[in-house]
This record gives sequence, C-alpha cells and structure tokens, in this order.
Amino acid sequence: MKAARLRFALAAGLIAGTAILLQARGRNETVPKDVPLSTFPVQLGGWNGTDIPLDKDTLAVLGNGDFMERVYQDSSGKLPTLDLFLAYFASQRMGDTIHSPQHCLPGAGWNPTQKQVIMLSLPGHAPFPANQYVISRGESRRLVLYWYWAHNRGVASEYWAKYYLIADAIRMNRSDGALVRITLPMLPAETPEAAEQRALPFAALVGPLLNRYIPN
Repeated sequence: MKAARLRFALAAGLIAGTAILLQARGRNETVPKDVPLSTFPVQLGGWNGTDIPLDKDTLAVLGNGDFMERVYQDSSGKLPTLDLFLAYFASQRMGDTIHSPQHCLPGAGWNPTQKQVIMLSLPGHAPFPANQYVISRGESRRLVLYWYWAHNRGVASEYWAKYYLIADAIRMNRSDGALVRITLPMLPAETPEAAEQRALPFAALVGPLLNRYIPN
C-alpha cells in the first residue's frame, strides 16, 4: 500500500512538474513537422493491414494527437491477426499527454493478469525495455507489448517517459512523444513467452520505421 502511494506521489509530482515547465516554455516551443500516421505502410513484410476507425468518443479521450490503429493479417491467412496502435503527440504542453494502456484497457473490459518488463531488440537500435502484459476478458486472452517512443529512445516506464519529457523540454525545447502498442490473441494454453515469440518478428518490421513517422 505504501509503495502504491509512493508511485502515485511520484507520478503526480512528475506530471505537475511537467505541466509547469512546459507551460513556462510553451510560447517558444519547437513543434516538429511529422508525417501523418495514416501513411504508415499497410503492407509490412508478409502482413497486410486493415484500418480500424477510431470513434469520436475515443478520439475525445485520447486528445489532440495523431492516431492509427490497424489490424494486420499474414498473407497466408493461417496466423492470428496482430493489432498495431500508434499514438503521436507533437506537443504535450497543453495537457494532451500519452495515455498508458494500463488505464485504458480495463475501461474496455480487459483485465491484466500478468505483467513484466522485457528487453526489446529492434533492428538498428540498441535493446530497450518494453512492457509485456497478458490481459483477459472471459475466456479470451491477449498479449500486449507496448513502449513509449521519443527521439529515437524507447522506454517502458511511464515515469521515465515523463522524466524524459521534462529533460527534452529543457534540452531541445520539444515535448513530442509517442506510444507504440502491439496486441495479439493468445492461443489456448499458450504461454506469454510463446505468444511473445510470435509478436517479435512483427515488432522487428515496425521498429525501423518509427523514426520516419515519429520525429527523431
């Protein structure tokens, strides 16, 4: 209980500090020009994507950013689909910040049953920490991999993401950042490690493209 209060106090302090700093520097903030996420490749390797339109209520909750959700199916049609969600905020100084899936998924009826931090190795990038969640709803289970991405840097912790948001605002006068989330259904009796191995080749296709759509 005490640890939970400490995490809450730390998060609240970081958010408050971020808001104060970004408001103070807001007039001259550098807002980079980004490439719309809608132009992210529909075809990735042997995977073909289909867009999932986000409704007005969802967009209202997400805030003022650029979002893309797409379901990818392998060309053979034999593998389970993968869901890719990208959220990019060119500026987070006015209160529109990245929403953690930890808060959004339970609201959609999915409950986390297992969680851990893994080291993700993407082509052309040093390994970095990412979140691995198993979520369930009734008899259904899904594996979720997600991480925060900004300026060619990946982190798992939302607290570290807030820390770097402040640091980058001071160093670069920028407050942009993104969330990358990959979700896939788990097979009956499948372990999280086995499901992760199915997700990693797809993540390896997504990773090298991130800096084209999320400014470095």
